[in-house]
Amino acid sequence: MTLRKKPPDLLGNSAWNAMAFLVAVALNLAILPFVVVHLGLPAFGVAGLVTASTAPALVFSNALGLSTARELALRLEPSDCEDARRLFATAVMLAIGAGGPITIFFLVAGAPLARLGFHLAGPAADDLGRAFALAGIGWLCQCVSAVFVSLFTARQDYRRIASIGIASTVVSTLSMLLLIPAAPYASTFLGCQALGFAISLLLALAWSRGQMGKWLAPPALHREALGRLVRLGGWQVAAQSGALLAGQADRYLLGALLQPQFVGFYGIAQRLQEATYIGILKVGEILFPFFSTLQRESEDRKVDLLFRSSWILNVLAASALGGLIPVAGPLLHVWTGAEVAAEAARVLVILSIAGILGSSANVFGFYLLAQGRSRSNALIALITGVVTLVTSAIALPRFGWHAAGWSACAGMIAQMATIVFLLRRSFNLTGMWSRIVHCVLMPLGIGIATALAVRYGLDRGPLQLARSWWSVGAVSSLTAATIFVVAVAASQLGPYRSACWQDIRSIVGRFLPLKGV
Repeated sequence: MTLRKKPPDLLGNSAWNAMAFLVAVALNLAILPFVVVHLGLPAFGVAGLVTASTAPALVFSNALGLSTARELALRLEPSDCEDARRLFATAVMLAIGAGGPITIFFLVAGAPLARLGFHLAGPAADDLGRAFALAGIGWLCQCVSAVFVSLFTARQDYRRIASIGIASTVVSTLSMLLLIPAAPYASTFLGCQALGFAISLLLALAWSRGQMGKWLAPPALHREALGRLVRLGGWQVAAQSGALLAGQADRYLLGALLQPQFVGFYGIAQRLQEATYIGILKVGEILFPFFSTLQRESEDRKVDLLFRSSWILNVLAASALGGLIPVAGPLLHVWTGAEVAAEAARVLVILSIAGILGSSANVFGFYLLAQGRSRSNALIALITGVVTLVTSAIALPRFGWHAAGWSACAGMIAQMATIVFLLRRSFNLTGMWSRIVHCVLMPLGIGIATALAVRYGLDRGPLQLARSWWSVGAVSSLTAATIFVVAVAASQLGPYRSACWQDIRSIVGRFLPLKGV
């Protein structure tokens, strides 16, 4: 099914995902300076190290949620209800049966291992036990919630998924405002996040009981259902492990080599880049269950949707992330202060470039997962993670903490090369290289080149960018709009110009229903 035949569903679901993301990113970015001021950079860095230490558990919970959503998306008919119930019961049992021991491990061994691995001592280490306990409990809530949310994901009910995410973020943010000034510890920050995850679990449980009660079942293990989840989830664990290496390598090495405040600097820069990157990912997330319904479609139709979706999301990612590059220093200055801006501006630029390069994998990752090709996703993620880790291990000890982010760029370049290789093997179509250049490489390259040109012009120009929100917002928005216009104009020079223009008109017509669009 092409974008033209069903734009309202895809675009409407993207709109719900985008709205949830915008609320989440606005609240998270707004609260971060408050958190840094009251906690201090060392405590904020400790919270970042605890989060990074518990991140491996996300490999299990994310893989379980994705595999459950895919299997349920294939069993939506009333005749499939009993089979779907067995799948759901098995997924809940896995979440509780495996999630419980993982949480206990964090409670018992998290703090001692962190003290040893990150050389933490003194006041920074006194709070580690509570911090790991709250982080572990929050992850367990997130793990069980992922199974219930998969019911809505399988049905593409992004209105409820967005509502759950918004409620979780609002509760977490309000609790930070109330509790952190009274108890300025890393554990307080992590406890507020855990409270948000608990709220998401309660809402997912309540809504699923109300809307899909007959599809629910108590925890139980069913051999056939377990086999299906493990077949897909096993390779997905490998894929998530590679993504973990790629996302956390710099943070682990910074924690092992330097003081916690440098982890704090990196975390602040990464938070801005991640917020924008995840926003793009959320917009495209609706393609996963949609691709899952296209198992019987012809190869030509799958390729058409795949590359057109990729072009749209790549243009969006290049515009949004490129808008951060010219204003990295002033943005950090007005957001968190001069000290952070001086230390982290260049890292934010490098991470933004890495994010643009990494956007090439988003649509293809959803497609491969929806087609049950988790082995290919695992290969992409593992190659990316290994290249990232090796580059970090070489660059950080030699060039210092400002080399953080170089490894992310190296990893994303390796990821892009792997994807091109897999695409060439997956589809035996003429003109594949022209599709890759037109829909993948060209918008990303235009975004990076345009953003760096604007940054160079601002740095060398006679007028310096004012350190104020209005000037930062204006320049960032203007840069993003310029990248978007240049990318759309460039798309009209290639062989797929009519499809690109048609999709732009469909999107504008969906959200701005004006005559003549």
